[in-house]
Amino acid sequence: MKFFVDTANLDQIKEAQDLGVLDGVTTNPSLMAKEGIKGDAAVIQHYIDICNIVDGDVSAEVIATDFEGIIKEGEALASLHEQIVVKVPMIKDGVKALKYFSSKGIRTNCTLIFSAGQALLAAKAGATYISPFLGRLDDISTDGLNLIQEIRTIFDNYLFETEILAASIRHPMHIIDCAKIGADVMTGPLSAMTALLNHPLTDIGLEKFLADHAKNQ
Repeated sequence: MKFFVDTANLDQIKEAQDLGVLDGVTTNPSLMAKEGIKGDAAVIQHYIDICNIVDGDVSAEVIATDFEGIIKEGEALASLHEQIVVKVPMIKDGVKALKYFSSKGIRTNCTLIFSAGQALLAAKAGATYISPFLGRLDDISTDGLNLIQEIRTIFDNYLFETEILAASIRHPMHIIDCAKIGADVMTGPLSAMTALLNHPLTDIGLEKFLADHAKNQ
């Protein structure tokens, strides 16, 4: 399973990269705004800065919702760096754009997936990744993990190469459950990743080892 961090914070991205398990980054206009990144030039430079930190894919989201606008923005984003993956919304013109980008060799991430039908359309259109929003489904008392399981079954049935990128990860058990189901990628906050490090028995064991070592000095 690939680990992506979902943020625009460069310090968090560096920390995740230094941990040695980071495979990529996802971000969006909301996360950019949270970091005070405003204006097209600043956003473009920030995407480049992220690419210079990580070794893997960096999803950069288009703002346009019409076909021509998505194509224009997507081509501009893809030209910034070879690691850029163009994030496209799951709408009719977005699906058309996925097909266009696929034919041009531009990699894509279809975002805001909330049903197996949407995932199927995106895969048929040639999306590189599809992003089902696990946490947001859980927020409305819908089983987000079940959606990922449905998509996994469909993609395996027809050997789609599109990767399932479990998004809106909220906590470490989301990561474990997605790994069990077979999601190809998870994207979430750094805190969810680092929480996987923690176990009380590890802390107790380490404390005992150190105490025993101290006795022998």
